[in-house]
Parts: sequence; structure tokens; C-alpha cells
Amino acid sequence: MADYSEKFYLVRSDILPEAMKKTLDAKAMLDRGKVTSVYEAVQQVGLSRSAFYKYKDAVYPFQRMVKEQIVTLFFHLEDQKGSLSKLLSVAAEFGCNILTIHQTIPIQGKANVTLSLNTTGMTTEMNRLLQQLQNLEFVDNVEVLSSGA
Repeated sequence: MADYSEKFYLVRSDILPEAMKKTLDAKAMLDRGKVTSVYEAVQQVGLSRSAFYKYKDAVYPFQRMVKEQIVTLFFHLEDQKGSLSKLLSVAAEFGCNILTIHQTIPIQGKANVTLSLNTTGMTTEMNRLLQQLQNLEFVDNVEVLSSGA
């Protein structure tokens, strides 16, 4: 069976589940400043907070994904000498511009790193970059936290 967890698809809105559509509406209200909290947004669109949090980082308007080419990745790393440098090198090799870096202090041999990347200059597709990063020996896990601004 194919692994669909890290692939991206363009899907017509009329076949999306209602919860995904309402999540998009709630996110738009938050982005435009029409509401001040997630609670207020989900109340106005008739969606549960749990459904909003389930879909908020998984569904984006197509226009925004095309326009905004900023991706934030979260890594669980083994604390090894040069690991951050290697991570940044791979991102650069794929044509990404590193915008921000945040690394926690290693605890029990593990550290967390958050990278925000501008992917405008990427030379290949995002799935390939994620696969390459995940394959680094010191990377325990890579997650896409957000894409877009």
C-alpha cells in the first residue's frame, strides 16, 4: 500500500469534507483579523476546535501555497557534532534559503530544531527534500509545521 502521508495533492473544493472547508474559513478569518481567537473563529463557522486543530496544518488554499513559498520544518535530532551544519547544507543544496533557525538545548542526547525556509529557489519537489532530511543518520523525525506566511 502506498504511503500518502508526505505527498501533496491538488483537490477540488467540492469533494473536501465539510470540516476541512470550515477549517479553511476559520483560518481565513484569523488571517484577516476578523476574529481574535481560534475559539471565536470555530464558533462562527460551526466547527469543533479539535477538528480545526486536526486540519489546520494540513489544508491550505491553492493560491496561498503558490504565492507563499515559506515552509517551517521541525526536527527531532540526536545531539551529534556538526548535525545542524549538515542539516543546513542539505537545505541549501536543494536551493532553499534559510530564514530562521531555532535550536533547543540538548537534553538526554536529543535536541529540537525549527527551520523556516524560503523554497522559491528549490531545485526539486518538497517530498524529496523531506525524504533526504529524514534519511540523515542523526534525524529522528521531520515534521512540516506550516507552509505559507
